[in-house]
Amino acid sequence: MALISLCLMKCSKSDLDKVNTDPTRAVGANYDFNNLLPTAELKCSNTGYTQLLYQSTMMQLLASTYYYYNNGDKYLNVANFTSYQGKIFEEGYTTASIIREMQRLATLKDPVANANIIAIGDIMFVMILQRITDTYGDVPYSQAAKAMQGVRYPVYDKQEDIYDFMLNDLQHAIGRLDEEKLRPTADLFYKGDISKWKKFGYSLMLRVAMRLTKINPDKARVWTEKAAGKTFSDVNDNLILLTDPASFTSQNSTSIALRTSSDYLEVRWSKTLIDQLRNTNDPRLGIIAEVPQDGLVKNSDQTLSGNSDPAIQMGLPNGFDLLNGAADIRKYPGYPGGTGSGSDIAPLGKYSRPKTSAYLKLGGLIFVMTYSETELLLAEAKTRGWNVPGTAAEHYANGITGALQSLAQMDPLMNISPQVISNYVAQHGLDESSIKNSLAEINTQYWITTGTCFNFIEAWLNWKRSGYPELTPVNYTGNVTGATIPRRMIYLSTEILNNPINYTEAVARLQGGDALTSRVWWDK
Repeated sequence: MALISLCLMKCSKSDLDKVNTDPTRAVGANYDFNNLLPTAELKCSNTGYTQLLYQSTMMQLLASTYYYYNNGDKYLNVANFTSYQGKIFEEGYTTASIIREMQRLATLKDPVANANIIAIGDIMFVMILQRITDTYGDVPYSQAAKAMQGVRYPVYDKQEDIYDFMLNDLQHAIGRLDEEKLRPTADLFYKGDISKWKKFGYSLMLRVAMRLTKINPDKARVWTEKAAGKTFSDVNDNLILLTDPASFTSQNSTSIALRTSSDYLEVRWSKTLIDQLRNTNDPRLGIIAEVPQDGLVKNSDQTLSGNSDPAIQMGLPNGFDLLNGAADIRKYPGYPGGTGSGSDIAPLGKYSRPKTSAYLKLGGLIFVMTYSETELLLAEAKTRGWNVPGTAAEHYANGITGALQSLAQMDPLMNISPQVISNYVAQHGLDESSIKNSLAEINTQYWITTGTCFNFIEAWLNWKRSGYPELTPVNYTGNVTGATIPRRMIYLSTEILNNPINYTEAVARLQGGDALTSRVWWDK
């Protein structure tokens, strides 16, 4: 942790040099703190291999036969790739340090005039820390990113306390946002629109509150009702980051990863997801997926689009490989056969992959949080009988509508016509015959929308909370979880060296220790 907290002091080859300048000197005092905001926004949005190797396949949204993905697809700890489990921890605190430095410089300049960017920093800090604590459990919060104040060994706060911190910090931050004061000048998310930052703050409050439904439903209700009616209004409020096609460092690292040869040839949409879309005649099926052209040569050519006919889409089952053993996909009863002949055979050529023109393109966007997610959470809150405006059915319909509309933001070719959307929503209303049925449908839609938007981490976290959809775990030889879907990631390995006392105390509070099968506080 100390190593991460001091990261800014080590970034001597980047623009972050300026961050470490003595603030009593002219250069430090004159540094434009706004320049740190886009760096933080990109870093907190770009999760790359972290979610590809684990959450995407654990949640049966993607599937792969490539050994690199066995960590999530088959619950293994392959080679040295377990280091990726600590990436959310490492990258999250690095970003948190950038945010705190941005706030320090803004406060140094003028805390009153710069109240908006300071408040935005607090909102982003909560967003990042929620992802970290939900992934690992107890983590530093109250002493996080305070290396410049001399905190070398931050304590690991209990997750129960962290949730109190986050909710109160959000309330205070939102209250300080003021449209009459200075706006951030380099805001990649909302271009300085304070009204949209307020909506995001309340939408985040809703998500934080709803994480507590299993462990403390009364507190979840109180904070959900505070946020209700102030969250995202439509897809134009979606929190998205548009990347720069001319800059490799600002690309969507998830898309970059999928453009590598091995990933491109052996990562496919999961059978679980494709079957769900087909069974409900979901119009997203022909929008998100394509079957590659025949032959290994054409299959390898990333400039060639595939066939998006919904009738031929086929998801790859999770838990298979290409190793000629019992788990070889070519021995699967439903295996459709490879394509081509001889050395031109592409074993997975008949399985659906994410549409390359949208998901793998340079300059694509990253979904951080969407209107669809907030509406589905409100639908659940209303199903639970809580005091939020509207009906559960209305919020559910809004959630599906928003999910279908959002795809066009990714690429105009993914646009679904208003009439198709309207017809689909009308034909697939919320099943309110029982609370269980409603919760299952709402959270299955949450899984679909986060999965098709490549927000696999959020799909996993909400699945842990809700239990839906009901996924059948993979039972692959050598798995380290007893054939159960992982409930958390393992802490950053260097913490045992850099912050041993606090790390050891946190691990001792985990039932089962620092393992994939242990559960965080709210996941009981």
